[in-house]
Amino acid sequence: MASGTSRDVLGRGLRVLGQAIREQPRIFAVAVAGSVLFGLMVIASAYVVGGVVGKVVVPAIARGSVTGGALALAATALFGISVLRVVGIFGRRLGAGYMQYRLQAAYRRRVTRRYLDLPLAWHHRNATGTLLSNANSDVEAAWYPIAPLPFAVGTLVMLVGAVVSLFLTDWALALVGLAVFPALFALNVVYSRRMAPRQARAQRLRAEVSGIAHESFDGALVVKTMGREAQETARFAARAGELRDALIAVGRLRGVFDPMLETLPSLGTLAVLVVGAVRLRQGAISVTELVSVAFLFTVLAFPVRAIGWVLAELPRSVAGWDRVRRVLDATGEMPYGDRTLDPATPTPATLAFHDVHFGYEPAEAHLPGTEVLGEVTFTVPAGKTVALVGPTGAGKSTIASLAVRLVDPRTGTVTLDGVDVRELTAASLASTVALVAQVPFVFDDTVRANITLDRPGIGDDEVWAALRLAEADGFVAALPDGLDTMVGERGTSLSGGQRQRLTLARALAGRPRLLVLDDATSAVDPRVEAAILAGLRAPADGAAPASILVVAYRRATIALADEVIYVEQGRVLARGTHAELLATVPGYADLVTAYEQAEQEREQKHTYDEVTPLTSGLEVEVDR
Repeated sequence: MASGTSRDVLGRGLRVLGQAIREQPRIFAVAVAGSVLFGLMVIASAYVVGGVVGKVVVPAIARGSVTGGALALAATALFGISVLRVVGIFGRRLGAGYMQYRLQAAYRRRVTRRYLDLPLAWHHRNATGTLLSNANSDVEAAWYPIAPLPFAVGTLVMLVGAVVSLFLTDWALALVGLAVFPALFALNVVYSRRMAPRQARAQRLRAEVSGIAHESFDGALVVKTMGREAQETARFAARAGELRDALIAVGRLRGVFDPMLETLPSLGTLAVLVVGAVRLRQGAISVTELVSVAFLFTVLAFPVRAIGWVLAELPRSVAGWDRVRRVLDATGEMPYGDRTLDPATPTPATLAFHDVHFGYEPAEAHLPGTEVLGEVTFTVPAGKTVALVGPTGAGKSTIASLAVRLVDPRTGTVTLDGVDVRELTAASLASTVALVAQVPFVFDDTVRANITLDRPGIGDDEVWAALRLAEADGFVAALPDGLDTMVGERGTSLSGGQRQRLTLARALAGRPRLLVLDDATSAVDPRVEAAILAGLRAPADGAAPASILVVAYRRATIALADEVIYVEQGRVLARGTHAELLATVPGYADLVTAYEQAEQEREQKHTYDEVTPLTSGLEVEVDR
């Protein structure tokens, strides 16, 4: 693989640069125009310097005096060329920088947009650190050669002009140029080919280091409580060491080739002086021409390095581009339809599963997939509450994901008011159904921003109404700044139950017609949970109740449902009221009883913890 990359890195890298030019042609043209202007002025300056030496300095030395007019003319010519060189540098750098940063910004947006389009199954197969690296360092690497690219293109024009000038001056000096310039290019090509596998490995290790760091930080609670600090540090250090070694390998190769690339132009200048001295004695060239050619080789040394900079960065660019394209070319997005569900008066929606089968795709193509659900058929009638009950791994959360179209079924249909969810527009689906997940996610922002999410039509009145419905208005009102309180990263300033109620209020603020609760109140006190569900079934403001699909564990929650769907091993085994299933389905009865016993144990521990013994045998219940 590495050798293949080494052989075709130049061609692939040039295709990446071609893509950049096609996307930003006008900016690139401005940058190249500035670079060409600079290059032409470099050539002009060499011949002006030669003319000044040959026609002003040498005669002045011979005469022992210098004329003011000649000096003024020389100074004016050099000043004018310098001004034009500055203009060229400004245009080149401004255009190149603008082009590079525009491309980086555009591709960060494309990668992020692609992340949002791809299904959860794709995200499950890719580490978070890798995805962060794709959107950040890989995008930067892909367009890193853009900065020196216009300079390199202008340098090519300058080299052509320099070779033509050399032939017009003297064929012997031109042959020196023809020997030096191709040698520089060939050395750069060898350099880029050797660099390709090293840069690719370094770019991959950057993503892996980022992934380990993200995982360790995200799981800081587990790491600390399990005493795994030393092991996580060692794991990170090992991969960071590999990245260090990879970057050292890159630097070592650069250390070998950079002196060679710096030396070749100097050797060319020396060769020009030797050959030029011979030709000068032969009378083939003048002092002016010799000085001009020698100076030209001297000033060309730096611009020629621009070609080397581009070629040196091509391996890194190709490595970053391949990783970015892997995201942009990924398949599996879920296109939306063009149908809408916008009744004149909002009413609860009807959710129906029709013979739904679902399975996760394997991590590798040759492996078999995993069947999660099979022959799932049930209905959540408008305005009713249906509870999903089943053991861990039964497929309840997958059903919840299908209901809000986070994933699509392999076969069968999921419908809202009789319309396949795949036929709905994104806006219609988002306004109709809302999911509150088991693990609440809170943004590092204010309470208000976390609930509104900048959605139109949600003012403070709607926010407080949603908070009251989620039984969260009390603790929010008690916060230091109320709705303007910053909750910290992932809501670290809130308790687990408060975060759940805040995310529930976020869903309710949009007035969904179908609410899907995936064990969304597990951290909430049972009495509060009962109040929340009762409020959802009969809102105090007189609004129509939403249809509710709830993944439930507590007996009190299950008992509030109009119907219970018992799921086991991805199949619907029974359905009916809680009392009916309790009496007729042994597996359901055993499961609910086990849940109830576990809940009673938690309640007893909670009560014990809240009772603080004081002196004189008195006991006071502490209100936390």
